Amino acid sequence: MGSHNIEPLNMMNPLDPEEFRRQAHLVVDFIADYYSNIEQYPVCSQVEPGYLTKTMPKSAPLRPEPIETILQDVNKHIIPGITHWQSPGFFGYFPSSASTGSFLGEMLLTGFNPVGFNWLASPAATELEMVVMEWLLKLLQLPESFSFSSDGGGVIHGSTCESFVCTLVAAREKKLNQFGTNRSDTLGKLVVYCSDQTHFSLQKACQIVGINLSNVRSIKTKMSMNFQLSPDALTMAVESDVRAGLIPLYVCFTVGTTPTTAADPLLILSEIAKRFDMWAHVDAAYAGSACICPEFRHFLDGVEGVNSFSFNLHKWFLTTQQCCCLWVKDRTDLTKALSTNPELLKNKASDTNKVVDYKDWQIALGRRFRAMKIWMVIRSYGVIGLQEHIRKHVKLAKHFEALLVADNKFEVVVPRNFAMVCFRISPFALATVANGCSDEESNRLTQALLESLNGSGLVYMTHAMIEGIYVIRVAIGATLTDEKHVNMLWDMVQGHVSGLLAK
Repeated sequence: MGSHNIEPLNMMNPLDPEEFRRQAHLVVDFIADYYSNIEQYPVCSQVEPGYLTKTMPKSAPLRPEPIETILQDVNKHIIPGITHWQSPGFFGYFPSSASTGSFLGEMLLTGFNPVGFNWLASPAATELEMVVMEWLLKLLQLPESFSFSSDGGGVIHGSTCESFVCTLVAAREKKLNQFGTNRSDTLGKLVVYCSDQTHFSLQKACQIVGINLSNVRSIKTKMSMNFQLSPDALTMAVESDVRAGLIPLYVCFTVGTTPTTAADPLLILSEIAKRFDMWAHVDAAYAGSACICPEFRHFLDGVEGVNSFSFNLHKWFLTTQQCCCLWVKDRTDLTKALSTNPELLKNKASDTNKVVDYKDWQIALGRRFRAMKIWMVIRSYGVIGLQEHIRKHVKLAKHFEALLVADNKFEVVVPRNFAMVCFRISPFALATVANGCSDEESNRLTQALLESLNGSGLVYMTHAMIEGIYVIRVAIGATLTDEKHVNMLWDMVQGHVSGLLAK
């Protein structure tokens, strides 16, 4: 055998406390500088596809590299390829808010790095999750039936899609057990209902759990009903399927839809679900955070009639990514469908049935200590601070909406419920045309306006198509966004639209 003349490395301990302290300080300073300078970067990344694969080395380094060199490369290569969701000029999609409390919570949960699949694997990870889920339940005034003190309980998932998958599996298994006989025949008859405003991840979840996409009913909504799911349309769809020998399984209601932030009427819809023995789930991914404010709680009226409820703290609750909170009315629905009990994990605590083993409430076995960052966020800002954070953005959205309404060049297309405004260039903005212009022309101009604004690098927004109308969605919710940023956006909108109309 030939010798490979590679000198042995004097490898430092990868978890040396003093070296960790030194490097972590450098990283914290780097992130603090990033936030100090965030407004200097174009909000939406302007790199070309493949930019990083062309500049990165083709193979991994053989020898350790100093943190200083790595951070230089982050600055040089990574930051240009980031779309800056934390920029105060980010008004796209829905917010992905962050905060010092959440960052510090992430540091602690990553620092401890337990794998809390069952209670014994890390009792604090499980019990803190139960504690914060009960805190949030009380904040949202969710019914006692969702509490651990009853037959329910809450779990932290990574995303709404995960919560859809888990609740669909629970509903599927419950229904198949009712019918008992030919599982595959029954599975092909199961039907899922939602509105055409429901997030597309529900369809993905249906594919994952084996619901035929031809059995997913996307019920058309109307502008005249503010894009709510119509109780009459839902009833008609379900009755039609029942007559055809199909089996209603699951219906999703939304509070704060992605295109327009519409809110479905939960009270009457949940009664329909009950009548047809369907699992009813509420997706409040975006707007659930607002419902901690008493003035928005009415959007959840009727939630006591559903089987499960979820919302994303990582959107508008000052909490970083992958924090979807799900509550179920009957926890055994989840655990019967998702439980595994291998010999390797058997232990006395689990055998007592007095502890929660969260591996049976989710898809994966492993799980992060996510409750730590929620606990840090709630304690760092308090309920009052979190409510003020929400109210500030709602006030800024009202301000932007009022500016649009006062200018006849624009039209606010749907009523504003929370902190998102949907607008377009009014078909009557073209004074040169006696009767205004068509919707098609308005769509073309509004799309051109959005592309022009986003092209500036100072702001970033996204669009929606609703009843054939192209609207610009202005979602206000980045932690750093202030009145001056909304005023800057308004000045830009006016300037860019004047240029477009002049052409």
